[in-house]
Amino acid sequence: MRQSQTAPEYFDEGALIGVLTAEPLDRMLDYKAPEGGCHLGAFVEVPLGPRKVIGVVWGAGKGDWDIKKVRAAYRVLDAAPMRLEMRDFLRRSADYTLTPMNAMLRLATRAPGLGDPPSMRKIYRRGPSEPERMTDARQKVLNTLAEYGDLSFTLKELAELAGVTTSVVKGLVEQGAVAEEGSPRDLPFPRLDPSLPSKELTEDQATASTYLADAVQSGNYGTTLLRGVTGSGKTEVYLEAVAAALRAGRQALVLLPEIALTAEFLKRVQERFGHRPAEWHSGATMTERRRIWRMIGQGQAQLVIGARSALFLPYQNLGLIVVDEEHDTSYKQEEGVLYNARDMAVLRASICGAHVVLASATPSLESWANAESGKYKRLELTSRFGPAVMPTMKTIDMRDAKLPANRWVSEVLKFEVQKRIDAGEQAMLFINRRGYAPITLCRACGHQVGCDDCDARMVEHRFQNRLVCHQCGESKEMPTKCPSCDAEGRMAPVGPGVERLGEEAAELFPDARIATLSSDMYGSARALKAEIEAIAAGGADIVIGTQLVAKGHNFPNLTLVGVIDADLGLQGSDLRAAERTFQLMRQVAGRAGRAEKPGTAMLQTYQPEHPVIRSILEGDEEGFWRAQAAERKAAGVPPYGRMAGIIVSGTDLPQVFDLANHLARMDGPLRAVGAQIFGPAPAPIARVRGRHRVRMLVKADKTVALQGALSRWAAQVKLKGDLKLAIDIDPQNFY
Repeated sequence: MRQSQTAPEYFDEGALIGVLTAEPLDRMLDYKAPEGGCHLGAFVEVPLGPRKVIGVVWGAGKGDWDIKKVRAAYRVLDAAPMRLEMRDFLRRSADYTLTPMNAMLRLATRAPGLGDPPSMRKIYRRGPSEPERMTDARQKVLNTLAEYGDLSFTLKELAELAGVTTSVVKGLVEQGAVAEEGSPRDLPFPRLDPSLPSKELTEDQATASTYLADAVQSGNYGTTLLRGVTGSGKTEVYLEAVAAALRAGRQALVLLPEIALTAEFLKRVQERFGHRPAEWHSGATMTERRRIWRMIGQGQAQLVIGARSALFLPYQNLGLIVVDEEHDTSYKQEEGVLYNARDMAVLRASICGAHVVLASATPSLESWANAESGKYKRLELTSRFGPAVMPTMKTIDMRDAKLPANRWVSEVLKFEVQKRIDAGEQAMLFINRRGYAPITLCRACGHQVGCDDCDARMVEHRFQNRLVCHQCGESKEMPTKCPSCDAEGRMAPVGPGVERLGEEAAELFPDARIATLSSDMYGSARALKAEIEAIAAGGADIVIGTQLVAKGHNFPNLTLVGVIDADLGLQGSDLRAAERTFQLMRQVAGRAGRAEKPGTAMLQTYQPEHPVIRSILEGDEEGFWRAQAAERKAAGVPPYGRMAGIIVSGTDLPQVFDLANHLARMDGPLRAVGAQIFGPAPAPIARVRGRHRVRMLVKADKTVALQGALSRWAAQVKLKGDLKLAIDIDPQNFY
């Protein structure tokens, strides 16, 4: 049942309160309640040294400090107090992920200017006039305003997005090309209307949507795995669950793996409910993020479409969480607070009595296993919506292709692509590598250009004319001579990336319109979104893409998908390699034939007999999951066992290894619960951003209370200098 929300405790002016801040401190701080007093959970501004910081009243003060030296909080912010269920969620998330509470609070307060009254802010929009004289800098500002449409900006925000100084913006204001306005109070979002007609549903869709609507209206916690083949209309089903939440007066959250690229999805939401929902993602302006944060806390935003961090917004009455494409690896945050948004969604819903829908055509083995065991309800959509049918799956045996060294598109695939172009249809060529080439090698001495700060090869990005490290983001100009032997003109790209594939496609199909989709080839998410919309409208004959194209996009005229290297994901020792390859290939193949015209997916492979490739072709998904489950169960690994990844890092390699070896010897707390520790050993990527990395892996039985044992184990050491110890519960990657 939904946790009851009791009336918050009140602290009179001058009473001792305990305040949790997002500052890097390992404890709450004592303050005196401000003038007028404050409620438990209130957001307050408090002094910390010479600064003013924002915190939350977490409880009564400890009183273990000289009361005469305790300072008073300055004021209570004009924001809804943090609810008991939210504080509980942060506590339990911190306990599960072994994260300090200050870091959890930072996730929950990621909105700028929470303490600013509206009168302190000016916002900037496109004005009615044109500038008297256009310059490159002025054009950048106007282009930015045009790109972001109706959104408003602060002065600093607009200048940074346009890449100009604030004086350029002010000059445009003087000429009327940019309008400067006083910021209004944060306005509520328009009310959504769940009574508007939905699309006509198939029998499968209607059955599933009725179940979900009833589950939401019950007010009880539950989790449902909504599994449907690509193009089966899962979105329409869970939008009916959203409608049920709105009718019940509760808020809904839909998490998407690529929120900034989902223009088509947002249009569908607007058609269904009459208005656009709140959008929480990196593409939203700071002004808009502040408004969303405040309105959610006041119950004035009914539906949020968001990235994983939207899970930490201050919902007043959350009744539904949808995790779309729940298998997607982008739901796992790999830096800072290490959490999986899919799992935290289930935790949050269990606290506030909400229902969770995990939607995917290719669910994670964890979710599949929970559905098999009866922990989750499972709903199936077995056919595509309307006249569309599932694509035909074929392999191309590359052992017989006999391609030249600098070619990757086989003659068979070339013929099939040309056939689609001649028929006025679209074809997609997929390779899961960004950039032009993964390795740049000197043909004179064999040197491979690596990152100065990481143990990783730099990837050539030809459209930027730079080498880029995909670990730390550092880049350098393409060298004209070898950094090792100084040989001139001997640097050569090795292997294909998406840019190089685009170059080859232009040579093979000189009359075709080619669009290359990769997240790092566009200046902003909105520019990439515009390109996706253009492709869907028929603006390209051939689409070249990375895994970005597998994330739910609908190209109605696309009838052929060619996977250039289906074997790529099968390399390495990651326990999820087979699962991820299966998911990615099925998702990419699902882009073909989503309308009236049938589709075909062709996988170029050197291992057509590989069990994963055979499973992809046969479409026996249940058989694949059962085989994977049997292997994992036999090995005692997730989801049938527990794992934690341990990374010790620092700038001094001997110190890093000394600490790791010391931890390995002090394994008593882990042995006490039957856990095993493997390592230490250099991490597969042994240096990132100048820091050496040593990895250990802890493995335990499914029933073990692993977090407590890990806390006691890690508490045995004191970190000195720049040494860091990161514990990743339920690791998704092992680099």
